[in-house]
Amino acid sequence: MRLSCLLPTGLLLATALSTPALAQRIVEPGQPAQPSPRVAVPTVIHAGKLMTEPGKPVLTQATLVTRDGKIESVRKGYLSPAELGLPATAPVIDLTSKFVLPGFMDLHVHITGSGMLSRQGGFAMREEDAFFALNGAANASVTLQAGFTTIRDLGAPNGAIFALRDAISFGLVPGPKIIAAGQGISPTNGHGDSHNLKSAFLDAEALSNPNVCDGADDCRRATRNQIKLGADVIKVHVTGGVLDPSDAGTEQQFTDEELKAIADAGHSMGRKVTTHAHGKAGIDAAIRAGYDSIEHAMWADEESLRLAKAHGTYIIPTVWPISYVGTTPEQVMKGPMRNLNPNSLAKLFKLGDQPKKMVRLAIRIGNKIALGTDSGIAPHGTNAQEMLEYVDAGMTNVEALKTGTVNAAEAAGLKDRGRLDPGMAADVIALDADPVADISAVMHVDFVMRDGIVFKQAGKEVKE
Repeated sequence: MRLSCLLPTGLLLATALSTPALAQRIVEPGQPAQPSPRVAVPTVIHAGKLMTEPGKPVLTQATLVTRDGKIESVRKGYLSPAELGLPATAPVIDLTSKFVLPGFMDLHVHITGSGMLSRQGGFAMREEDAFFALNGAANASVTLQAGFTTIRDLGAPNGAIFALRDAISFGLVPGPKIIAAGQGISPTNGHGDSHNLKSAFLDAEALSNPNVCDGADDCRRATRNQIKLGADVIKVHVTGGVLDPSDAGTEQQFTDEELKAIADAGHSMGRKVTTHAHGKAGIDAAIRAGYDSIEHAMWADEESLRLAKAHGTYIIPTVWPISYVGTTPEQVMKGPMRNLNPNSLAKLFKLGDQPKKMVRLAIRIGNKIALGTDSGIAPHGTNAQEMLEYVDAGMTNVEALKTGTVNAAEAAGLKDRGRLDPGMAADVIALDADPVADISAVMHVDFVMRDGIVFKQAGKEVKE
């Protein structure tokens, strides 16, 4: 008897999604074969140069073995499947002319949005979550092809991002591993709330966004509820932001008590808690409240950064989109954000090149920095430009590589990624040139493997 005869439709779907072996398409006799998710197979990689972790010695003429989506071993020399005890049919990937290293990680993206997509043409008011999930799938593929095998999405409709995260995990669509926050936590009229709409629209938005909260108890409720709905990480709008159309500015908007309640609620349920924070007061308050990282930190001064260093708080600078958008009014008005509302333009003009000054100061002070780009403002797939920004601000090439590998893994709490050691996820990329010698090499990715599955080889996307 068929499984579908024994189980109700909903239970059948839930069982299939919870059991990878059942995630294959169920096909009736006589029907055409249906595409199935790709799975990892034992693979041998011959690496001309191999950096298992930025900062450690680079190996030459090495063999990397992957099995079941993880790194099985790292060996000297170019060994054959037979020498490794693998079937003769095991794929052997020739990267002998390439520089091989761990897949990159970006801890601040908005994968379901493209540029100003969600703010132009009424998309946010017209389209359902499914539209943004489909847009996110296209952006995720581009991001993966650029060598980013893990991303942390810090702001998207719950129904879009959680579905996309799970679809990638089950191999239904290609993309990086996603750590998803979903909708952020915001105070009333804060950065994550709606603005400048007639009251009927504002009331409707309020009903659809339970993450707008006021008071410590209400903020605990919102945090716990977001975890219940599927959040891997909690994103908090501690201050106002540039891109919201409010005239409330970019300073602290949650109270200290509310911030502490959110952090405690998130941590008590095993989640990292991070914050959108522009103004100094909000940055300092979030650090004191025990937040794990500060996103943007635009107006952090020396006192703020030394406080972050003392607390072990990660700074995630998002500098690349500032260069992309422009640092002067003249550049901004010729760029992609020239049509922003007047309130946002005023905040953007005030911001100027402050993020670049901040990251230079953070490097000098010795803050812990992890890579984040706010991609969705700058184009998806250009994420590696952030490393070039860090080198321009004073990092060494190796330090910049760390921000997008081991540092990002630590900041996100991902113990199985960021390095190519046995037992770690088989997230492997290859560059055409040596990034230790020239950091711009990170912009030229020739090969991408995520969780032991090859998605790019010889510079071309692998679809099957």
